[in-house]
Amino acid sequence: MNTQKIVPILAGGGTRLPAHVGILQALHEYDLDFDHIVGVSGGSIISSLYASGLSIAEIKHIALNTDYTKFRGYSLIKLLRNGGLSSGDVFERWIDRLLHGKTFKEMPFNLHIVATDVARGKPVIFNKENTPDLKVSLAVRFSMSIPLVFSFKTFDKHLMVDGSILSEDALHRDWANDGTPVVCFRLKGDYEYDDIKIKGMFPIVQYVSLLIRTFMTTISREYINEAFWHNTVVVNTGISSAVDFGMTLAQKEALFYKGYHTATKILPIKVKALSIDVKKTVKL
Repeated sequence: MNTQKIVPILAGGGTRLPAHVGILQALHEYDLDFDHIVGVSGGSIISSLYASGLSIAEIKHIALNTDYTKFRGYSLIKLLRNGGLSSGDVFERWIDRLLHGKTFKEMPFNLHIVATDVARGKPVIFNKENTPDLKVSLAVRFSMSIPLVFSFKTFDKHLMVDGSILSEDALHRDWANDGTPVVCFRLKGDYEYDDIKIKGMFPIVQYVSLLIRTFMTTISREYINEAFWHNTVVVNTGISSAVDFGMTLAQKEALFYKGYHTATKILPIKVKALSIDVKKTVKL
């Protein structure tokens, strides 16, 4: 029996979150329905804003006009004490304001945020069922905690970091508990980095920046298991970095359209493989 329902997973991306807004725009232009949404890393930001009731136009405005550099830090003391150049507190306060301090049980939509317990190498899932009284902003902060960029944060007995370092099988599950098929949207970059000039007596920041870039690029190029290819949409974000906090408005707009056009092109192929009826209803 055909269905028109899916569970979209907005996975990874770091600061390339405008691409996920473009994906949402494409989803809304097809006759598809979803009442569950999953967010990982940069995708957790967009997923939480959508689940809070904001329109796609409002989310797009936020993604394009926010100055990401205010979330970046270069504190070597924080790096040595807490494992990250930035505490992540500024980011958490920012997303909390946008979400009006909502907890998971107060969200009008079924939101699932995925982060990683680095101590155990396992996913930690935040949602209405598992963490009803937890502020969504805290879960998003966990999921967006790019290693070495943001400080490690404890939660109960977990040591939380970015959810994008998880293996694929942690995401491909029955999120709605009724067999609704998932479609996972992943961002893949082909960025060729310019050389970073190592200078000064203590070039630790430059070395850490190199390590972060290499690590995040490796994650984005991770091989997709054949078992999950039929319900995975890969958005090639081109020459963009998951840790580019200073991208221009033009670069953000380009990411939006890459997410939008890729999803528009690939969705009919994927939903056909999942036996989902789909019809495009609106043009951008």
